[in-house]
Amino acid sequence: MIENLEQGSLNSRTNRQREILDHVLNQGTVAYAELVNLTGKSLMTIHRDVDDLVARGLLRKFHGGVSALPTSVFESSSEFRLLRNVEKKVSLAKKAIEFIDPGMSILLDDSTSSHALAKLLVDFGPLTIVTNYLPNINILINNPEIKLIVLGGSYSKTHDSFIGLAEETGLSSYSIDMAFLSTSTIKGAMTYHQEQEIVIMKKDMMKCSKRNFLLMDTVKVGQTSLHKLAPVKDFSDVILNADVDRELSDEINEHTLVHFAR
Repeated sequence: MIENLEQGSLNSRTNRQREILDHVLNQGTVAYAELVNLTGKSLMTIHRDVDDLVARGLLRKFHGGVSALPTSVFESSSEFRLLRNVEKKVSLAKKAIEFIDPGMSILLDDSTSSHALAKLLVDFGPLTIVTNYLPNINILINNPEIKLIVLGGSYSKTHDSFIGLAEETGLSSYSIDMAFLSTSTIKGAMTYHQEQEIVIMKKDMMKCSKRNFLLMDTVKVGQTSLHKLAPVKDFSDVILNADVDRELSDEINEHTLVHFAR
């Protein structure tokens, strides 16, 4: 009973902090009083939540309020990405798992969309799973029916993953049935990411897979980032949320096969 109460309190705090984070990102700059009104919690509770988010590198404080970090910072943060659009990513993952059969070899990148899929594969098997994302490793490592291959490279605390060139990661030596990846944005015939080193690694991942799936939640569609990743046609399949703008999804569908997650 006590354990259930503690878990409920933890979930409530996580949801509240996610609400605070989303609101600050949408507004840019927010006063503490506004966050009190938003959540219905005391000023002391809001201060504790904000302090936690600041300590985790997700927000920054100023006198009387809180503001968002530069876009490039929070888009790179694994912890930030794990808090965003959780339900939409779960929906994408449930659609993605329909394409996976026992005995396959699959690759999961360090996107939080692939992490949602990894959570569904915890009790699935037998499979060979290749990944560079530490949260994926941590949840898959105890399944005896999963042969887990961890890619090498230098550990990035920001991304919570191992990043490097194909020669460092070992990617060049694999031939994988399916890869499930995501990226920052997609618009028309092109996909994008804000970091060049991630672009290079994702391209290497695509080269070693026979079929590449791109998982893109709704907020990523119709947007661009600093670096071009790959043409949409280089992905065999794109999985989108069902609520995506139909004009945007039709444009993607001109270049590859689109599946909708509901």
